[in-house]
Amino acid sequence: MKCFAPFLFSLFLLNSLVHGAIEINGIAATVNGKVVTKNEVNFLAAPIKAQLQARFPRKSSAYYNELTKAREKILEELINREIMLHLFESGNGDIPRSAIDSEIRRQIRDLYNGDENKFRTELAKSGLSQHKYRELTKRKLVVGAMRAQQFSSSAPPTPDEVNAEYAKHKLKLRDITKDSCDYRKIYIPKLDPEDITATPESQLELAEEITKKLKNGANFAELAKEHSTGAFASEGGLWEDVQRIDLSPEFGAIIFDAKTKSVVGPLEDGRGYTIIQTITKRFGPSPPISEVRERIEARVKSQKSSARFERWIEGQRSKAMIKRKI
Repeated sequence: MKCFAPFLFSLFLLNSLVHGAIEINGIAATVNGKVVTKNEVNFLAAPIKAQLQARFPRKSSAYYNELTKAREKILEELINREIMLHLFESGNGDIPRSAIDSEIRRQIRDLYNGDENKFRTELAKSGLSQHKYRELTKRKLVVGAMRAQQFSSSAPPTPDEVNAEYAKHKLKLRDITKDSCDYRKIYIPKLDPEDITATPESQLELAEEITKKLKNGANFAELAKEHSTGAFASEGGLWEDVQRIDLSPEFGAIIFDAKTKSVVGPLEDGRGYTIIQTITKRFGPSPPISEVRERIEARVKSQKSSARFERWIEGQRSKAMIKRKI
């Protein structure tokens, strides 16, 4: 086995010289000597990236602009969390294990339609262990704890403020795994077995042309019967009572964010392009205010102290040693 070691190292070195350095887990930033990795940024950006990839099949400048903004925002949040974690732990603060477990369950529900396997797959793709992700989640919870600790003197929220905030965010607090919808769908495959001259580019052009016609008032059902290769094409592409958990997380997010009756697409997946028209959206149940009162009160307090918090965190950042690598 030893005789192969020099050979393997030489092969690795040659590959690096030809193709550039192989980055196992690059550094996104350092904060007081603590490392924030690119893998952490990539994992937190993964749900956003998946939606953008579906929305922008041509990977236009808009795609890269949106992705860059999302990654920059995530990195800034991670830097802030690292600063606050240091201060929090210096004061012997701690986050209960149960709170971390609850937050992870919420993220799996809201970002991955409750699909734990999808969540684990994204963890593996980003090179993050479950232990590391727990640490990331802890940092997120520390932000809330530090805000409460630093600005506990803020005026307590009134019942009217709490009720108004609950009404404003009630829908976002719902159990999205219980969402369902009816929609029409046209599916254009990247390769058409009935047309050997078709290419992914020509099929994308066809999908774009159909989308343009639909947005100009063309009949969705008729175009679905004419062009779609998806299920129910003969019924005008009508899909009824589809559960959100049966959709991919990125498509589910796009469909439920879209206005009813609007045409969305073409959206890209690995095999083709999808055009959607949402007909009806049925939302999962929202928790009663009694179950989320503490969260709502914390949100109101956070808003009241927002300007003070921003000044405070900027002061902490000015004293920290921060080196951004991306």
